[in-house]
Amino acid sequence: MRSYLALPLLLALSLSGGIPEPALEAHVNHARADQWHLNFLRVTDAHKVSQGDGIIVALPDSGVDQHPDLKGNLLRGKDVIAGGSGDGLTDKDGHGTGMAGLIVAHGDEVAGAVGIAPKAKILPIFCSPPGEEGDSESLAAAIEFAISGGADVISISIAGGVSARLQQAVRLALQADILVVAAAGNAPWTQLVGYPARYPEVIAVGGINREGKRAAVSVTGPEIDVVAPAVDIYSTSIDGKYRKGTGTSDATAIVAGAAALIRSKYPYLPAREVAHRLTATAVDKGPPGRDDEYGYGVIDLVAALTADVPPLGFESVSAPAGAGSTTAAGAQPGDGSDGATARGLATLGVIVAAGVGWAVIARRRRRGDDPPPRISR
Repeated sequence: MRSYLALPLLLALSLSGGIPEPALEAHVNHARADQWHLNFLRVTDAHKVSQGDGIIVALPDSGVDQHPDLKGNLLRGKDVIAGGSGDGLTDKDGHGTGMAGLIVAHGDEVAGAVGIAPKAKILPIFCSPPGEEGDSESLAAAIEFAISGGADVISISIAGGVSARLQQAVRLALQADILVVAAAGNAPWTQLVGYPARYPEVIAVGGINREGKRAAVSVTGPEIDVVAPAVDIYSTSIDGKYRKGTGTSDATAIVAGAAALIRSKYPYLPAREVAHRLTATAVDKGPPGRDDEYGYGVIDLVAALTADVPPLGFESVSAPAGAGSTTAAGAQPGDGSDGATARGLATLGVIVAAGVGWAVIARRRRRGDDPPPRISR
């Protein structure tokens, strides 16, 4: 058998440990009650501080269906492979729609799914064909579009083999001050953290169950940075339905939503400092400090938004009093988010022209012998 990492393919991380469950016919009123991760992560308390206003989360995946719980939160994206509608707003698989719901779903006051950052926007990118394996080149193209599209966070719930173009795309995203969050991978289909999560500058996400213990489906390794709920996770699906998923895909979307909350609360904070907030405020699990099962621990939304976290370096700056977000908070579906797009294109152009050294601003993955992170609860 060939090594998993030797394959230049992207394997869509499972919705249920490798076997996708069908979209649920559950009534809309049940969707929120079944979202156990909301209470576990104290999402209601976090939303009193930030809801992701003004933040764009790029989602390279199977596209995103226009579910009622996502209305107003979807930008026009792009298809980088054939078979979609051209704008990323078609999903024949359900995986991408589920990830989008975990990040930005808003439901209504009493029913429907709720995402971690319900006032953020999703930039959908169709790069993984339904029910099939994608490829690293398509994911790289999706990341490149996310940069030009003004993304603040890129949420990648697919993993696979290494490629030169994929590595370069990740570097360009980091140079553009975009936080890249990626799924570690699902056992038993793989035992190694896949790419792009394996890159040290990317936040590699593992999963936990309802008891806060490592989910059996979550792979382990020295690359794991943080973990989040990954078992029986309810979210939006295609045709206005809902789905239940288990896998590091779901955990990754949740962490991407957390990053959106932080970037909205602290719009002048560099991406590497946002990553630092996520790891420094994580709830330590397993042996003290970083370990291969939990990384630095379970994300703590409230602590990440409110804790006094010493910066990694002098480049971290506080936003001036009254300063707003750095992205267009009023962007609506179909408006193209011209301001954000212009910013992304300008940034990408400068990076390519100047050949800026990516290592200068890339976040360093902390070692196992570093001091333990803050235990926040």
